[in-house]
Amino acid sequence: MEGFVHGQSADCGTSLPEQDARHADRGNPLPSGRCYTFPMARHRKIRIDFRKNRSTRRRGGDLTRSMDRDPDHTDAQPATERISGKGELTRRRTIVAADSSGDGIDALATEPAAGTWRGQVMHVHGLDSFVRDPDGTVVRCTTRRILRTVATDHRHPVAAGDWVRVRGDATAGVIQAIEPRRTALCRDSRGRRHVIVANVEQVMIVGSAALPGLKPGLVDRLLVAAESSGIRPLICINKLDLVPAATLVPMAGVFARMGYPVILCSAATGVGLGRLAVELTGRVTAVVGQSGVGKSSLLNALDPGLALPVAEVSRDNEKGRHTTTTARLLPNRFGGWFADTPGVRQFQLWELVPAEAPAAFRDLRPLANLCRFPDCTHTHESECAVKHAVADGLLDTRRWQSCCQLAGATEDAAEDEE
Repeated sequence: MEGFVHGQSADCGTSLPEQDARHADRGNPLPSGRCYTFPMARHRKIRIDFRKNRSTRRRGGDLTRSMDRDPDHTDAQPATERISGKGELTRRRTIVAADSSGDGIDALATEPAAGTWRGQVMHVHGLDSFVRDPDGTVVRCTTRRILRTVATDHRHPVAAGDWVRVRGDATAGVIQAIEPRRTALCRDSRGRRHVIVANVEQVMIVGSAALPGLKPGLVDRLLVAAESSGIRPLICINKLDLVPAATLVPMAGVFARMGYPVILCSAATGVGLGRLAVELTGRVTAVVGQSGVGKSSLLNALDPGLALPVAEVSRDNEKGRHTTTTARLLPNRFGGWFADTPGVRQFQLWELVPAEAPAAFRDLRPLANLCRFPDCTHTHESECAVKHAVADGLLDTRRWQSCCQLAGATEDAAEDEE
């Protein structure tokens, strides 16, 4: 039994017999009638770095030479000096972090102090986070300074959906620690990791048939981001009432053939909402997509009690007006939660390894193993099984081109721009 403590029993305080210890180490049950104590989660002390802007001003090193040059003006020199640590030392600190998973330590997952309560972040607005406590009350909280200043690759330490430990009451609180995330839908934002929403079970990728038009390249990248984080993807094409349904069948068939649930619906007419409700029941679902596709309108049609603000699409450029400004967790009438997110203008994958891009595509994954060269890029090599499948019509050409763009670390900005 891993993690068993060879020490005192909980009832009598006597030492654990050696034969019982061997039973525990082999995974066998302990003798009945005895109660033993087991250890809590292990904790380790680690050194963390602060951001570079947290360094003190450099001390002047020419004090003696300036006194030698002008000894008569000593009154102008400072009489006292504040002694502090050097620059490199002031940007490092020792913290105690939990190490219960064995997959390493997250510098944000510091050990919470006593007197804290556990809650989930509903949404983040600037430096304030709105956390739901165990009683269901939403408390406005600030973030502990060490979490805001530690040097990490995150754009913001807290995201909607995070489970946190808070010190405070029902009126205000301070986030003391952030629990490790089970899942996280994130993207690259100027070299930093932008977590859109955390701890969700599935992501509903919403596109529109028209106004604005469907962008398959954006759907491909969202699918790769979801599968790399272990999140179940669901594709929803809204505004079915604006175009004939037959025009969407080829595109929907490409994704449905790979096993992705694809739902054609309309928030205006209610077509397809019944099947969509079945997929959302009892699950925490993140709703993502470009601005103007009708994410908030779709949620209002599914649950009228939400009453989310909506706006018309601009007729001049067919772009949305960014009515939703921050990711927000919302309870729904299906026994689950919605994570309504702002419209995506451009979605760049976080830390994508070009060589691993084909493995993120379900339709390319089995074909890539049949190529002659193990490091085949599926672009110019001979005897490439992926190119042969494209030529024979067994693989969608657009999906192959999308994979090549990701493998080449290129972004088609014109396709993602609204």
